[in-house]
Formats: sequence, structure tokens, C-alpha cells
Amino acid sequence: MSFPAILILEDGSVIEGVGFGAMEPSVGEIVFNTSMSGYQEIITDPSYAKQIIAFTHPHIGNTGINDEDNESDSIFASGIVIKDLPNHYSNWRATQSLESFLLSKRTIGISNIDTRALTSKLRDHGSLKACIAPGERGSLSSAKEALNQFGGLEGLDLAKEVSTKHSFSWDEGTWPNYQDVKNEKLIVAIDFGVKKNILRLLRKHVGKVQVVNAQISFEDLMRLQPDGVFLSNGPGDPEPCNYAIELIQQLLNIKIPIFGICLGHQLLALSGGCKTYKMKFGHHGANHPVQDLASKVVYITSQNHGFAVELSSLPENIEPTHISLFDQSLQGIAFKDKPAFSFQGHPEASPGPHELEELFSKFNLMIESNAKKN
Repeated sequence: MSFPAILILEDGSVIEGVGFGAMEPSVGEIVFNTSMSGYQEIITDPSYAKQIIAFTHPHIGNTGINDEDNESDSIFASGIVIKDLPNHYSNWRATQSLESFLLSKRTIGISNIDTRALTSKLRDHGSLKACIAPGERGSLSSAKEALNQFGGLEGLDLAKEVSTKHSFSWDEGTWPNYQDVKNEKLIVAIDFGVKKNILRLLRKHVGKVQVVNAQISFEDLMRLQPDGVFLSNGPGDPEPCNYAIELIQQLLNIKIPIFGICLGHQLLALSGGCKTYKMKFGHHGANHPVQDLASKVVYITSQNHGFAVELSSLPENIEPTHISLFDQSLQGIAFKDKPAFSFQGHPEASPGPHELEELFSKFNLMIESNAKKN
């Protein structure tokens, strides 16, 4: 069921559209995503907590929603903005429409929006605080009040809010050989907002996976006797996550193999003495060129982050490994004196690109090399 809705931006812009999903107002930081496919995976990515996703691709919802491609069991995004909502969806795997999916997850969406103009505004002004609300221009007051109460993402620790409350084991590999994994190493994955496909690839390339809460203590983690530790993606500002930074510093001190992605990359860098900063409008999409600084090979990658590690802040014992060819921002680091590395983008991206899936194999080789040394 559609309904009149408005999109309000912190610069005072009010855009009228057609609402769908839940008839509940929602606020967040609005960002644009340039991916041409994978909207279901994007919407269910916990890294989008407290964000409103504006899709630049005009065909969002045309293949419906299926039961297999969710990256989490919830929608953590505050809402979505699209150009057109299709009247029908068509895909042999689909079980429901995008509209009914958002309704079941109590999430609001707004359509009939000029997303090209909106994207241009965000590129010029940067990510903005926004509110999607049911109703027309006459119902602005409550929506504006909700928008004014939202302080933005800077200084906001969201990782502990989206993290699993209970530890669990993950034993599913990738399609089609879900269980065809013989490696029995144990990886502890610290959940700051982990995506399911990361867990599948850890199982495929490395070994058994135990997922734990973001605020696990060093002692409880070590009781699991891991062969390596994975630091997951997640939402929000990395700097307030002191519990994670202190834990990672303890793990670095004992030289256990560590691999981080996205927020995990930023937290690893902070633990090593680096600094992070809020980007103007971040990187969100599946078409970002990233260069390996050693081989000079350029990879097309998936990205989703609004914070980055300051390249000039790297100490002598940390080297840059990858860099964005869009804006020269840092994309990867490796410690020279410890078995630890990380990547800002998403090598696990589903439906893709898959060009940097090799980083999971690199983690596996690092664990094996560390085991031989010890």
C-alpha cells in the first residue's frame, strides 16, 4: 500500500514522493549507493544502521525479495529512497515484493524521487541528515523536530547495538558446496555488524567460525583458543569503540593473526596508533577502483563506508597496501611486525564484484605461516 510521503534534508529541502513499506517516520544520514544490483543485500547490511540509502540505479525492486540473499535477519537502515517502485516483480527465486519486505521489517521507503538530482546535491554538500515521513507538506512540524534531534553519525558507536547478543558457530560455506570445507582451523569473528557472506567465505577459505559479541573480553575470547581473529564490518564511527580498540591491542601484543574488513579495518588501524576521519559523502557502491600498491593491479570493488583511515597517520610499523583511485583514500594496511592486515572495501560482496576474494586465502596462509613459526 502506497501513501503520500516527504523527504526532508537538513539543508531545508523538502521533497514530496510516494511512500511504501511501514508508515513510520525515520531519521538517519542519507547516502547514495551506485550499485546496479544487490539491493536486497544492501538493505540488509548492518553497516547501514542509522543511514537512509538513496539508490542511484532506477530499477530497484524489480526482482523482488528472496529468502536466501539477506546479509542479516533485520533491516538496520533507517529507510530507502528510490526513483520508481515497480508494480510487479519477476524472479524465479522471489517470495515477496520489496514493499511487503519493508513493511514486515517496519522500514519506510519513498519513491517518485529524482535520485539524480538528490545524488548531485549529496556530492556537492556531502552526506546530510534526513527524515522520511508519511504525509504531505502540511505535516512537516513533527518530521522536522525528529530531524533536529538526530545528531548524525560522528561520535556514534553503533557496533555494539547491531552485534549479536549470543555467540554462535557458523558452518555454511558458499554455493553450491555449502559443507565442502575440510579445513579445521578455528576463526573467532568479532561481530561489529557482520554480513553473512563474510562468514561463508571465512568457512570456505579458512575454517570453522565462531561469531562473538563486539564487547567480548580478551580472556573470554582466548578461552576459545582461536587460530585467528576476524574483525567484521559494521556501522557508525570507529573512534568511540574503545572496548574494541583495547581488545585488538591485546590481540596484537600476542601476535595472533588478524584480518579486518571495513569497520574492522578502521578499528585495527586505530589500535595500531592511526587516526580516522569522517568522509564528505563516503564510498557506497560496487564499482570502485582500488589499486594494490605492491603489484599495481587495479581491482573493481564494493564499498560501504563513511569513515576512513588517515594515510598520513600511519606509524612506521604499518604500511599502506591498497588505495582508492577515486580519491586516493587509504584502502588497506598491513603490520610489518605482526601478522595483521585489513581492507576498507568488501571483498565478500554479494552479488559482487569478487576480485579481492583472495584476501580470505591470504588470511588462511597467514594463519598457517604463524602456526609453523610457533
